Amino acid sequence: MQAPFRVGLGYDIHRLVPGRRCVLAGVEIPSEVGPEGHSDADVALHAVADALLGAAGLPDIGQLFPNTDPSLAGMDSARIVDRAVREARALGWQVGNLDLTLLAERPKIVRHVPAMKARLAQLLGVEVAQVGVKATTSEGLDAVGEGRGIACHAVVLLFRA
Repeated sequence: MQAPFRVGLGYDIHRLVPGRRCVLAGVEIPSEVGPEGHSDADVALHAVADALLGAAGLPDIGQLFPNTDPSLAGMDSARIVDRAVREARALGWQVGNLDLTLLAERPKIVRHVPAMKARLAQLLGVEVAQVGVKATTSEGLDAVGEGRGIACHAVVLLFRA
């Protein structure tokens, strides 16, 4: 018997470098540093996509969008989430909710949370109330805590449509 719901967990981390745009959860954040990566390096959208794909039993974003593909350089990570949502829906899954935690010492995120929630809800095709976004620091511990990186955890609940 197939379960009526599934839970997926996504995680991503990127190094922060000077001179890169900082896009988090599909929202551009003013910052002197941004995440380094092949695409726009949006750690939030990468974690969300992997959570969706994992819950649906699909391959991860590294398999669907390899960083060795030059045609994907600088890509808007919203494309990744869009594909994950479409593929999950094609299997009969609907998003119930998303809970996301960004870990960063910089840039400061909290004032951008409402815009992030709105953008994530739009990408997932759900109400803003179905999206949770939190920001925390690593209290000076590890690469994130030292301000050298940014990370994100995402949990998604899918249910049968």
